[in-house]
Amino acid sequence: MKILLLSGPNLNLLGEREPDVYGTATLDDHVATATSAAQTLGATLDHLQSNAEGDLVEAVHGARGDADAIVINPGALTHYGWSLHDALSAFDGVIVELHLSNPNAREPWRHVSVVAPVATGSVIGFGGDGYRIAVEAAVAAVEARS
Repeated sequence: MKILLLSGPNLNLLGEREPDVYGTATLDDHVATATSAAQTLGATLDHLQSNAEGDLVEAVHGARGDADAIVINPGALTHYGWSLHDALSAFDGVIVELHLSNPNAREPWRHVSVVAPVATGSVIGFGGDGYRIAVEAAVAAVEARS
């Protein structure tokens, strides 16, 4: 089983940017957690972070027919990334939307996700543990489809 982990804009600044909201762990720390969880469950995990929406769209296109699941923390693209929404809707596998914080408990503009309607499910508000939880959920959902 293969999982693609996608990280959107500004997630490369984790550990430095708003640690009171996003914690002090870096993106590398979260990717290591996700990779370990995947390995424990017999899956492989590839990761891409980009500040450019087009790079993430291309990665989703490349995952078609290659990956079984996508775990995506789209960052701010959550709220306006319609091209990402469209790319994800063309992916046949499991999609897990992931957020460190709970967008529904923050500013009103964060309450709408354009990713959620095309996601199998969402993991929000569990901090760094969300990466492990999202990988476990992705593996379980792929296995349930088999």
